[in-house]
Amino acid sequence: MNTKEIRIPYDEFEGSENLGARVAELIIKAQNAADLAYAPYSGFYVGVAIELIDGQIFTSNNQENKAYPSGLCAERVGLFFVQANYPDIPIKRMVLVAKQNNKLTEEPVYPCGACRQVMVESAERQELPFEVWMAGKNRVLRIDTPDYLLPLKFLL
Repeated sequence: MNTKEIRIPYDEFEGSENLGARVAELIIKAQNAADLAYAPYSGFYVGVAIELIDGQIFTSNNQENKAYPSGLCAERVGLFFVQANYPDIPIKRMVLVAKQNNKLTEEPVYPCGACRQVMVESAERQELPFEVWMAGKNRVLRIDTPDYLLPLKFLL
């Protein structure tokens, strides 16, 4: 038996310090998208902003459904839209936020397993990793590639 270890490098920012104007803008856009989410069952409103390499920005949010699990997470809504409509323009970064009771969560939220797999495959599809930013009120986390969110990803 060999014991191995997986390490995940990430950057942590306190509040909104040193994020840069573009990331701060994307966080606001993701928060606005979260406000438009359809989440009457969970009360958990998730918003995403996706920036393409050419500077275009698209937002998405989670969409719940009474016939659970027919709803879809904000990450997949955004990624599928971008890939369906702009398949030849790579994603540069994705910003993820969540709100409860009309307030940004204190801590960043992390994508579910299904979203992580889609994020990994999206980066593979475009043959270029993209940054993932997860923002909460107290801190913001940044990773260089979705692979860090799913190091033991599903492979064929």
